[in-house]
Amino acid sequence: MKVIRNKLLPIGKRYGAINLFGVLFVKRDMSVTDRVLNHERIHTKQMRELGYLGFYLLYMAEWLWRLIQTKGDTFRAYHRISFEREAYDNDSDLNYLSRRRHYAEWRIQ
Repeated sequence: MKVIRNKLLPIGKRYGAINLFGVLFVKRDMSVTDRVLNHERIHTKQMRELGYLGFYLLYMAEWLWRLIQTKGDTFRAYHRISFEREAYDNDSDLNYLSRRRHYAEWRIQ
């Protein structure tokens, strides 16, 4: 995974990294651990599985739905997105991707 350190992305202070089309943009002061890389690799797998455009459309639609559910709490809405739940639930398991089932973000675990 290509990692680009920069000052601009991601926007905001709560997040240190963003995966755009399989390229990881990281704030300069953030530590890129194996866990962070695994989290982002899970997202890259999701993107490839759904197609990049499909992934981003579904991600944004679900975030908007979660935003309504959380009454405008952007942080809680983000953490309730199915793509994020899968990535956070499995980012400490560095072997997860080798046994991940297709469309795992929507499977009940």
